[in-house]
Amino acid sequence: MIFRARQFEFAFPRPTLVMGVVNVTPDSFSDGGMFFNPDAAIAHALELAGQRADILDIGGESTRPGAEPVTEAEELRRVIPVIEKLAAKVKIPLSIDTMKPAIARAALLAGASIINDVAANRKDDAMWRIVAEFRAGYVCMHAQGAPQTMQENPAYTDVVGEVGKFFGERLERLNDCDVVADQVVLDIGIGFGKTLEHNLQLLANLESFTTMARPLLMGVSRKSFIEKLLGGKLNERLPASLACASLAIASGVQIIRTHDVAETVRVARMTEALLARKRN
Repeated sequence: MIFRARQFEFAFPRPTLVMGVVNVTPDSFSDGGMFFNPDAAIAHALELAGQRADILDIGGESTRPGAEPVTEAEELRRVIPVIEKLAAKVKIPLSIDTMKPAIARAALLAGASIINDVAANRKDDAMWRIVAEFRAGYVCMHAQGAPQTMQENPAYTDVVGEVGKFFGERLERLNDCDVVADQVVLDIGIGFGKTLEHNLQLLANLESFTTMARPLLMGVSRKSFIEKLLGGKLNERLPASLACASLAIASGVQIIRTHDVAETVRVARMTEALLARKRN
């Protein structure tokens, strides 16, 4: 299985890829604007790269439940200087975490290679035409609703089956837009239009998505469902995040998106070492 993102190519099976999160926002749930300043964001990204992140995911608009959208001009102002400078400093893929086609295009022109699209449930094909034009990588994430409303009343008859059906439909539509399967990664979208129970069901059944012959990305890092299950504050969510990462790797997930790169890399390597020695 191959994942291609412009000039980058990853062949699986291979060691788990770790995607480091760089939030260039004043209102992120996870870091509260610590890296809103471009220089701070760049320094943080370089720190994550030094911790052996394989991909850096740069976002300029919070997608936490209830987050207010930002204008294209503001999102461009936040992310493009960061991407331009990082593209000149690192040799790993840069991902743009955006729902807006115009931002995606500008980011790709600035040096990004992957579009991380939390709005892959979109009806129009403008984003996918850009993915095809640039031969970019594309993270197709499942979500029910938009960030502003997604947690109001998420409902499914069969969350695992419905997410799988969504992926099948998206792969067909992407192909219709000349995006080949090798460009696509699938993300079940933990926390995006899901209750605690929905999230747990998806995590417990990750292996069911490995039949789609595409790399799987999982992002649970520091998410609020952990607190709903276990209690504790934001800064106490790391152990549970790492437990989910280890389970995901054992279940066939190839990419882990995280705020805590150094810890996640170590968990990934230990999990892989144990799996390599497991007797059939």
